[in-house]
Amino acid sequence: MLTVLVDYDSGNLHSAEKAFQRMARELDAGEVLVSSRAEDVARADRIVLPGDGAFPACRRALDSYEGLFDAIEEGVTRRAVPFLGICVGMQMMATTGREYEDTAGFDWIGGEVVPITPDDPALKVPHMGWNDLIVNQPHPVLEGVQTGDHAYFVHSYHFRVANPAHRLAHVDYGGEITAIIGRDNMVGMQFHPEKSQANGLRLISNFLRWVP
Repeated sequence: MLTVLVDYDSGNLHSAEKAFQRMARELDAGEVLVSSRAEDVARADRIVLPGDGAFPACRRALDSYEGLFDAIEEGVTRRAVPFLGICVGMQMMATTGREYEDTAGFDWIGGEVVPITPDDPALKVPHMGWNDLIVNQPHPVLEGVQTGDHAYFVHSYHFRVANPAHRLAHVDYGGEITAIIGRDNMVGMQFHPEKSQANGLRLISNFLRWVP
């Protein structure tokens, strides 16, 4: 079993790599590899796409690696490899990102990524720090996770899903903000599971065990 964390120069993957390697060891879930090579993604049994920064910059960075997105899309949409998008890696699953300029996403889960606009002026943007998850629907990757469990967020834009069935969990921050999305063999998390302590490690281990 091979889990590939896609490295396309969008953020420091060190803490994510350590968290995934730790849970893979505990579960005997095979090898975890950080790679920017399309051929590694093409042989992956699970694909994780992290992302930090602005949506357009992440999309351009990903597209700058020859064949890399094609290998991801082939794995996820044709081979049905389990996929996890983290932070901007989740946002890029949308139809369109509205950060700075309209940027095409993967269009795997319908919706758009728009600015966070809390209805309470005391709430600052970016949405940064710990917030309580509100679980909207059960999913194998959320096993053992319940409403009130914390996750660690750092973002100024959020994923507004077109179909409520694709929103697995949200948080309240002067309005509802999507925290976890999913359909078929793909899930996405707006927060950083690798920085979300025991709760985040549980989500990572659930993903490594998940058989869609």
